[in-house]
Amino acid sequence: MQLRYSFRLYPNGPQRSALAQAFGCARVVYNDALRARETARAAGEAFPKTGELSKLLITEAKKTDERAWLGDVSAVVLQQSLRDLDTAYRNFFDGLGGRRPRMGTPRFKSRKDNRQAVRFTANARWKITAGGALSFPKIGDVRVKWSRSLPSVPSTVTVVKDAAGRYFASFVVETAPDETLPGTDAVVGIDLGLTHFAILSDGTKIDAPRFLRRAEKKLKKAQRNLSRKAKGSNNRDKARIKVARAHARVADARREFHHQLSTKVIRENQAVAVEDLAVKGLARTRLAKSVHDAGWASFVAMLEYKAALYGRTFIRIGRFEPTSQVCCACGTKDGPRPLHVRVWECRGCGTVLDRDINAAVNVAKAAGLAVSACGARVRPVRVPAQRVEAGTHRDGRPTVVGIPGL
Repeated sequence: MQLRYSFRLYPNGPQRSALAQAFGCARVVYNDALRARETARAAGEAFPKTGELSKLLITEAKKTDERAWLGDVSAVVLQQSLRDLDTAYRNFFDGLGGRRPRMGTPRFKSRKDNRQAVRFTANARWKITAGGALSFPKIGDVRVKWSRSLPSVPSTVTVVKDAAGRYFASFVVETAPDETLPGTDAVVGIDLGLTHFAILSDGTKIDAPRFLRRAEKKLKKAQRNLSRKAKGSNNRDKARIKVARAHARVADARREFHHQLSTKVIRENQAVAVEDLAVKGLARTRLAKSVHDAGWASFVAMLEYKAALYGRTFIRIGRFEPTSQVCCACGTKDGPRPLHVRVWECRGCGTVLDRDINAAVNVAKAAGLAVSACGARVRPVRVPAQRVEAGTHRDGRPTVVGIPGL
């Protein structure tokens, strides 16, 4: 399987200028190629091939006065920009053919985009120096903060600059699931929510951190300061970076929480079952901000790839399973109930159920995991002693002194 590893880069002043030039040249080549293909489409002609575009927009363009500065950056960066355009068109047409979710048509890039990136392949002769720096052609040796070792030797590195002005080196490496964890008999079903981020079938409830909600006051102040700056001024650019850094801190904290929780769940359980939630649909409701703040999709994606990496079983059940309508003790379906009803009593067996824990147990059962109802911390309702000597139970069996079935 392929995994992405990202490490923080700390370029100096001249290196930042060289990277900015590389970002700009790659963006210009991408836009020129997109314009050439759109012009051909409007004229009813066939799309020009990547080889033709490379010769016209890179090799020949360097010889002109208008594009002579393309020679100041590595040619590999420019060629990879053309391949990115090919990928964008391929994804667009695959979406039209139903082979992947629909995507919009490729769009022109702007120097004001939040994310700028260039990619270096092995042909660019980049390398990791003996001192641990990354050496790029026509840029130099850039200092890296290595937080872990790479499982294999990468052939490609992508340099990314985010909206907060931070630089990262991103590697995609091949790795095998050879880090299998010791086996365990524990299995778990997970019900995701907003009040509690995750409810496990063993009764554990994990509170939602609500990183965005807690940072709203600082974000509001930073955004207000940005709105008061004159457009095009240096002060506005500084204020924009402060807003971007505030949002980056929120995203980093959320990602760290997802990583820690997903690793803990995978290490402690042999099989994990989750429900396939309609996040896009929920994001169109009044709960949109809370739904995006929770980040369910990224958490589930982490569970899935970590299960494959460490030899665990990951199961995703359908979103239409009535997990909150069925009693996990007897299987009686009572039908939907309002969201404010958090505890309910089963009409079939009289068990008092916690809505979220009951749903987590049903998620595990729907996935075929052997989870007992006792894991849901259900409790039978108290039955007062009957005052009559004998009577008839509701299922027709006789009772003596209020004891059913005796």
